[in-house]
Amino acid sequence: MSENKFYCFIPFFIFVAIFLGAGILLDDFYKFPAPIAMSIGIIAAFLMYYKTSTQDKILALTKGCGDSNIITMCLIYLLAGAFATVTSAIGGVDMMVNIGLSVIPVQYLALGIFIITCFLSLSIGTSVGSIVALGPIVIALAQKTDVSMGLLCGSLLGGAMFGDNLSIISDTTITATQSIGCDMKDKFKANLKYALPAAFLTIVILIFLGDPSSDTILDIDPNKNYWVILPYIAIIILALLGVQVFVALVLGIVMAAVIGLVQSNFDFIGLVNHIYIGFTSMSEIFFLSMLTGGLAALVEQQGGIKWLLEVMHKKIKSKRTAEYGIAILVSSINVCIANNTVSILIAGNLSRDVTDTYELNRPNVASILDLFACVIQGILPYGAQVLLLLSFAQGELNYTDLLLSCFYIGLLFAITSLSMLFIRKYPQRA
Repeated sequence: MSENKFYCFIPFFIFVAIFLGAGILLDDFYKFPAPIAMSIGIIAAFLMYYKTSTQDKILALTKGCGDSNIITMCLIYLLAGAFATVTSAIGGVDMMVNIGLSVIPVQYLALGIFIITCFLSLSIGTSVGSIVALGPIVIALAQKTDVSMGLLCGSLLGGAMFGDNLSIISDTTITATQSIGCDMKDKFKANLKYALPAAFLTIVILIFLGDPSSDTILDIDPNKNYWVILPYIAIIILALLGVQVFVALVLGIVMAAVIGLVQSNFDFIGLVNHIYIGFTSMSEIFFLSMLTGGLAALVEQQGGIKWLLEVMHKKIKSKRTAEYGIAILVSSINVCIANNTVSILIAGNLSRDVTDTYELNRPNVASILDLFACVIQGILPYGAQVLLLLSFAQGELNYTDLLLSCFYIGLLFAITSLSMLFIRKYPQRA
């Protein structure tokens, strides 16, 4: 084995320490800008890697920032942000929520919330956005009915993570597929093998936990602008048909724009401003993606990636253990930094090298990265999703009740792990 290159990763540890430490001290893991923390890590790398000339380090940094996979990822982020902003402006999110809640029997409120959130998160591609949209409503429903707040919020959290993991416009999906180098439709299909059984079992459990004796009536009268949800439906259909994600997002934005102009939600100038707001809403993950790619390139230049691969190769004995290694890697990173997208970004390059070396199935690897990152993110007490729900509840919900009622995440972890251990077949390398 080549000389120990552990020191090459210290800049990454500095980023993690700053990001995690600031989150704990500020009681908010999103208050300290992640790109700034990553920039400090890059400065540390320039100081530590003193044996390499400044010019060579700058070249490696810019090459990593401008990597085609990174730029592709960033462009998709911009389009995803625009789609989310324009569809929200035409009332799509509110409409989906109102339609769903108007047809849910209160006896099965938790089941209805889970299904609505699954569809919403799958459509808009963000667990945080889904919780922000539905959280206050779910808390209010729990307060107005005799249904457990823990059960309703656990259903909301599970449904939010369902779409975060599956949606083609989710930043975790975009990051995982671009990092590993596979088509979104193939990763989507690989994910369905685990997500659908977990969702089905969750539905069964929530039906069993329903209370047919409840006579509470919800007075919800949604408006009738059903066409505002067509862009969401179109995105899902295009994803299932395997349409290239750039095309799908542009078509979705155009459809939402036409609807908004026809029903006067905005004029042309208002439309372009909404699109720009969508672009800027992705600025943090855009910059973070570029800077992460740059730091990864610096570490690779110093031989750190090669050394870590050699270490992993000593531990990896088969395709199965290679996938376990990737799952443990992304999970460990996410525990440290409480951000599933960043975790996938950091683990992505190394996972791609392991995938190439052991000839792993790329959609499966992208699926593993996304699944385990989202599972860990969904149960972290200091993760944004959990913190949002606890904040909305204002002391009426405790973490333990929330976690014990989030059946989907537990089932997803169990099904994925058991499948990797007992069911999935790993053909021998040629």
